[in-house]
Amino acid sequence: MTSRIAQAPVELNDVTAAALLPPRPARGHKGTFGKLLVIAGSVDYAGAALLVCTAAGRAGAGLVTLATLESLQPLFATKVVEATTLSLPEDDVEEVDPEEALARILDLELIALVVGPGLKPSLSMTELIQALLAGDEDGDPMPAVIDAEALRSLATVDGWAAEVSARCVLTPHVGEFRRLRAADGHDPEADGDLVGDDSRRVAAARAAAAEWGQVVVLKGARTVIAEPDGRAAVAPFENPALASGGTGDVLAGTIGALLAQGLGTFEAAQLGVYLHGMAGEAVRARLGDAGLLASDLPPELPLARKRLTEIADAAGDAADVVT
Repeated sequence: MTSRIAQAPVELNDVTAAALLPPRPARGHKGTFGKLLVIAGSVDYAGAALLVCTAAGRAGAGLVTLATLESLQPLFATKVVEATTLSLPEDDVEEVDPEEALARILDLELIALVVGPGLKPSLSMTELIQALLAGDEDGDPMPAVIDAEALRSLATVDGWAAEVSARCVLTPHVGEFRRLRAADGHDPEADGDLVGDDSRRVAAARAAAAEWGQVVVLKGARTVIAEPDGRAAVAPFENPALASGGTGDVLAGTIGALLAQGLGTFEAAQLGVYLHGMAGEAVRARLGDAGLLASDLPPELPLARKRLTEIADAAGDAADVVT
């Protein structure tokens, strides 16, 4: 029998992505569609937090809350129109108090978490991230999208993967991926060309997912999504217009919204990558290969989802006819 890990990765397309869509009941309310917490942003990278929150709302999350340092909350509260904000206590200027912040977060009723985009590097934030992902005796930690600075923070912790109890989607670009691999004692150069060699990209993402016990999204042209059990999927998109600051923040928010709506980590990662790719293709069709801004993407996300919903509905109608 051929093992799953030896099988070719699934090539994502409109039909396979449409089959992953979470239900959208007509009588649903904002609680039905999930509560997402976003820990993101700093003075220098305020835009990252705004992009994550906007993308999450456009991808269908019912309620998005942005958690930011209490000294920065007034700044962000005037910018995030639809999202709510949560102030995180500080024990120094722009330094989170990990214990007090954790207690404040755990007081909320949340479904999923996005952590990392635009955060300021600090030991105290690393401590908070570790605590959120480790969970405690009172229950399982919420599923999480780990991106940007959160990935870099984890890479500074020896044996970080063994300390993570949460079901996570890690979304590294190639540089972040190599850094995480090196933190585990792996020679990152042994993975080979992770930019232009698709087979190497799939193999490396699969190996990392198995080693870390988490879903890995290796970003780039033909993004790879790998599950710890050896399953993998590849998105078809090769879009140079997406080579623009902030587009990864939009992806993190999109995947986080799908986790909040009840999808599993592997399913949310696949659908999030696909919706993000569709949005990028729509903007590229208008603007060409250059000039796309990350803020161009969120308005395209619900349109991409609408297109997939129509495909899913048509498939359902066809199945009814056959039966």
